[in-house]
Amino acid sequence: MHEAPAACVCGCVDPHGAVAHTIVAALRVYDVDGAIDAGLLDRGIECTSCDDACRAQLHAARTARIGALAARERYRARNARLERRARERAEKRAAPPVSEVATPTPSALPSAAAAALARARAKAAQRHKP
Repeated sequence: MHEAPAACVCGCVDPHGAVAHTIVAALRVYDVDGAIDAGLLDRGIECTSCDDACRAQLHAARTARIGALAARERYRARNARLERRARERAEKRAAPPVSEVATPTPSALPSAAAAALARARAKAAQRHKP
């Protein structure tokens, strides 16, 4: 015995649209998981015999679900990016290991200041000569 094809909510009984009818029936009772399992996200599933309102409902639900899944992926990518940036900032702020800390140079003055001081001392020594 063959099972009779389930009629769509719009009254269509075309057996070629049985999958689309199942999806629309699941959407009618707010069973989004069931609709996804039946093939809601597959763009090729459609019943050409259903009326325009029924096909529009299927198309709108598919578009909304694909948009929501894409938004979820963008949200997850954004969170991963923010976490990575926060980790990088924390690594930059962390003190370097003791072995990498530079030892201070004997002269605490920068080289330009040390040269200027040496010139000033030489000039002062010139003035105090008899």
